[in-house]
Amino acid sequence: MTDISQVSSLSRQVIAEVERAVVGKRLLLEMMMASVLAGGHLLLEDFPGLGKTLVARSFAKVLGLEFKRIQFTPDLLPGDITGGYIFNRTKNQFELRKGPIFANIVLADEINRASPKTQSALLEAMQEGQVTIEGETLPLPVPFLVLATQNPIEYEGTFPLPEAQLDRFMLKLAVGYPSMEEEKLILRRRRERKQDEVILREVTQAQQVLEMRDAVETVHVNADLENYIAALVHATRVDRRVAVGASPRGSLAFLKIARANAALENRDFITPDDIKRYAVPVLSHRVILQPEYWMSRQVTDDVIRDTLDRTPVPVVK
Repeated sequence: MTDISQVSSLSRQVIAEVERAVVGKRLLLEMMMASVLAGGHLLLEDFPGLGKTLVARSFAKVLGLEFKRIQFTPDLLPGDITGGYIFNRTKNQFELRKGPIFANIVLADEINRASPKTQSALLEAMQEGQVTIEGETLPLPVPFLVLATQNPIEYEGTFPLPEAQLDRFMLKLAVGYPSMEEEKLILRRRRERKQDEVILREVTQAQQVLEMRDAVETVHVNADLENYIAALVHATRVDRRVAVGASPRGSLAFLKIARANAALENRDFITPDDIKRYAVPVLSHRVILQPEYWMSRQVTDDVIRDTLDRTPVPVVK
């Protein structure tokens, strides 16, 4: 049985190992690790070349999980993701050929380049952990995590993700540019190892990840903090700048990610800071603004910041 201190220790080891390949992204890696512990899917939105694929592949390797990458393109079909039945002439029967969705960590690269029909192939997988092929429901491997990426500056030839799909991502994160010092470190490390690939070691395996998730479920949540989560989410629904506020799935995301963050910091209880830290990653993709604010990306952050300022923070003993 894994306890909270072991969860914290193993998580720190995972992050430290991934940092050998990914330089200067400690906060991002901590949030991604918390999402793994909470069992939530991730959406990475940032410019090309910042290491989104590297981060996903490194996490999969260090966690000891099976990794598959799907490059989303306009001509990608749902069957290319889920797989399908192929007729075997030798055996004179149809055989199931599983698609790349059957993995522990699935990287949906540039997810908004595929059509809505293809994007919808992930809906059942992300919510229920299963896919239906030709009327037959098949369970996906556990743990199962979708890590999707999209480019925020290229809109030509893309299909914006529908709200129902965005809501299934626990967090929306940005990688961000490295600082000058971090970029020099990237160059030096590449020169010293004389190859592109960084050889990473496995810190955990699939069963350990599941045990860590079970331990996170034991983290205590004070009733006042549940009220605080509900108040934060409700505040997004009554803001005049917002057309559609966060759903109850957003409240559950707050609860799960706050517990995971507490376990990461070796605590068996959550604090208001565990919730506030994830306000933007949890809410930014769940808040739909009124049409007059669509052209301003800053308004969403302003709404979330005002929501935090207006909602009284409970004092928990």
